[in-house]
Amino acid sequence: MVKQSIFGRMAQLAKANINSLLDQAEDPQKMLDQMVRDYSNNIAEAESAVAQTIGNLRMLQDDYNEDIRNAQDWGNKALAASRKADEYRAKGDSGDAVKFDNLAKVALQRQIASENEARAAEPSIASQTEVVDKLKQGLDQMKGKLNELTSKRNELVARSKTAAAQSQVHDALKSINIMDPTSEVGRFEEKIRREEAKVRGQQELAASSLDAQFESLEDLGEQTEIEARLAALKSGGSPAAIGTGDRAAASNSTVEEADFDKL
Repeated sequence: MVKQSIFGRMAQLAKANINSLLDQAEDPQKMLDQMVRDYSNNIAEAESAVAQTIGNLRMLQDDYNEDIRNAQDWGNKALAASRKADEYRAKGDSGDAVKFDNLAKVALQRQIASENEARAAEPSIASQTEVVDKLKQGLDQMKGKLNELTSKRNELVARSKTAAAQSQVHDALKSINIMDPTSEVGRFEEKIRREEAKVRGQQELAASSLDAQFESLEDLGEQTEIEARLAALKSGGSPAAIGTGDRAAASNSTVEEADFDKL
């Protein structure tokens, strides 16, 4: 029963469909690692069982060969005893002739017994030989399946590492993608743009303040010129000497024209 159980397990494992098992696995790599361990353990058990079966077969064969040799030996002894009996009978010694004839009969009986034992062992030897052949075949299939599993596991590990490397490279490239606004470079560029805009605003504000200062200076100069001309008029200067400057006219543009009619 033990041999049959092991043989059945070997046959079942040898027929297992690796791809089907992988399709059902959540983590194929872990599944393959576990299958490799299980197969290795099952192969070790199967090798032990096959070795024991082969040992039993060899014992049967040894006993069979020994029975064959014994049958041949007893046959030779029976022949020798029969010839010896014939010699004594030719000499007229009937007593010794009968004695050796009886020895020949005993040898023949033992020869027959050895032959019967050998003949009885032949079916067991044939059956055990068939079992051993099937066990060896199943063991070879299991070893082939183990090699297939190992290759599949190695391939899967290599593919997994390659995929991880590709993902890492992709992430690295994505992190430095200057066209991607979510990347570090994009965020840094946006920060610089904001700083540049702030500087431009400060420059515009400073320019506006400077223009206002220049305008106040121009107004101050114009008022100074007006005061100077007024002083010239009061001192008795002629209007021709005063001139008709645009700035003076512009500065008095706020005076009502009716006021001149009163002069």
